[in-house]
Amino acid sequence: MKQNKPVFVTQPTLPPLDEFVPYLQQIWDNKILTNGGQFHQQLESALCEYLGVKYISLFTNGTIALVTALQALRVSGEVITTPYSFVATSHSLLWNGIKPVFVDIDPETLNIDPAKIEVAITPQTTAIMPVHCYGHPCDVDRIQKIADAYGLKVIYDAAHAFGVQYNGGSVLSFGDLSVLSFHATKVFNTFEGGAIVCPDAKTKLRIDHLKNFGFVDEVTVVAPGINGKMSEINAAFGLLQLKSIDEAIQKRRLIDERYRDGLANVKGIHCIPSAGGGSANYSYFPVLVGSEYPLSRDALYQKLRDNNIFARRYFYPLISNFPMYHSLPTAALSNLPVANKAANEVICLPIYTALEDDQVDSVTELIAKA
Repeated sequence: MKQNKPVFVTQPTLPPLDEFVPYLQQIWDNKILTNGGQFHQQLESALCEYLGVKYISLFTNGTIALVTALQALRVSGEVITTPYSFVATSHSLLWNGIKPVFVDIDPETLNIDPAKIEVAITPQTTAIMPVHCYGHPCDVDRIQKIADAYGLKVIYDAAHAFGVQYNGGSVLSFGDLSVLSFHATKVFNTFEGGAIVCPDAKTKLRIDHLKNFGFVDEVTVVAPGINGKMSEINAAFGLLQLKSIDEAIQKRRLIDERYRDGLANVKGIHCIPSAGGGSANYSYFPVLVGSEYPLSRDALYQKLRDNNIFARRYFYPLISNFPMYHSLPTAALSNLPVANKAANEVICLPIYTALEDDQVDSVTELIAKA
């Protein structure tokens, strides 16, 4: 197998340096490095237009955005969420003194199973925090019906869902708030960053106050906010990234298709169904390693690494199995059989714009011949 250089699960897309330098020069000349400078304002406007949303507030990262979203809606008590995610999802609850209530996931989409949500609601439940896992939209209609019936807030962890569509509109428009991550490994990135998508100007204003220590003006603080502002350098990088985002998603789509073709006849390797239809962003390429495959998931993972293919086991271990969560009643294995099974079978294969066809073929050939 020809594999001359390491292949990682994902890599950031970097614009040409000569395109970035003029932005740096403007930042230097303006002497405004943060606090809502011109590039910050431009990026918010550009993202609203591109994503088809009304209001967006930029953040220094997606985790601070999650923490702030919960504060903005004054969420407390218990929040129903998925254990199958990156730890920032549930960590944001603990940071706000909120008890996570885990429910199981759908075996096909690996998103939170709406059928499990209603039975988990108690008098202390105030919100639902689903995750659009790997960029696949949750069953937003069913989730909203449950939320409406019980008077619950819905905050979507949409870290993977940049640009994802649902029934002809942005999936980010569902729920009370949607939180994005612009980490370097995401489809759209600002080196490091995040955002909250919100439905109205009043909510955005509260979020903007909360991410700036609670300041309304120079001498007025109205809430115990945090420093969650995005810098001008990150915003400028985001403006450059936005210029080529459609080409990046198209490239990832072709890689996704090539993987599916190469793995179609490999017994025991199950590719998660693609959202497809122009609605996906191809954030990740997860496969489940079933019992019919001759190697265990971890053995295949090690074989890939031994061949310079640095795949990742997203999401393993399951959040509910970490020490700060496993004592929760809803973290019990018996409550989360599908999520635990997925966590023990999943491998995310490399997918990023610089990945070449022969590298994709090397990965599929290694898996097929194992």
